[in-house]
Amino acid sequence: MNVEPSEIERALTLGINHLVGRYRYELATQRWWWSDETYQIHGFEPGEVVPTTKLILAHKHPDDRVRVSRVLKTAAATGEPFSSVHRVMDARGAERTLTVVGQGRRDPATHQICELVGYFVDISATVQALASQAASESIRASAATRASIEQAKGIIAFVLGVEPAEAFERLRVTSNETNVAVRDVAREIVDLTSTGGSTADVLAALAPQVREPQL
Repeated sequence: MNVEPSEIERALTLGINHLVGRYRYELATQRWWWSDETYQIHGFEPGEVVPTTKLILAHKHPDDRVRVSRVLKTAAATGEPFSSVHRVMDARGAERTLTVVGQGRRDPATHQICELVGYFVDISATVQALASQAASESIRASAATRASIEQAKGIIAFVLGVEPAEAFERLRVTSNETNVAVRDVAREIVDLTSTGGSTADVLAALAPQVREPQL
């Protein structure tokens, strides 16, 4: 039986374009690499500044800075997939809401975690669109649901090596196969990564026919 999608789940198909940027963080050298889109997300022209951990944390919203720092430290220690929704103040002074997802990579020779790689997704347009409707409990709940779905999409895209659109389709397939709402499947996947779950745990939370891609 198919689960009837909620209004917020239908909104995912309405085509709000989110700016998506890639990043790579080398742990030994403390060097960051940003794609052009990641510079734009932070309010810079590509190559305008040299990205550093200090710069990145300086642009986080003060209320989110400690939490983001903790997420990075945990990811560097464990290498497990991670995700976070937080606010930044870009170089032009504008507040943006971002989803960041990533995972550690290990050195083939030492098997030690050597870098973090992943994506920044600017979901400010979604947050602003929902916030502009009303400050009601239902709107706040919808915003939270959308954030969870966006996080889960990013995690699935990263784990399976697929595009965000296909990642959302995997969420829908799991919803249909398990008769559980998309928002609840998304929350389960986000909860798994926030509590130290592994890639295998994420795959297990998806529908039975969703398997890790063959290398």
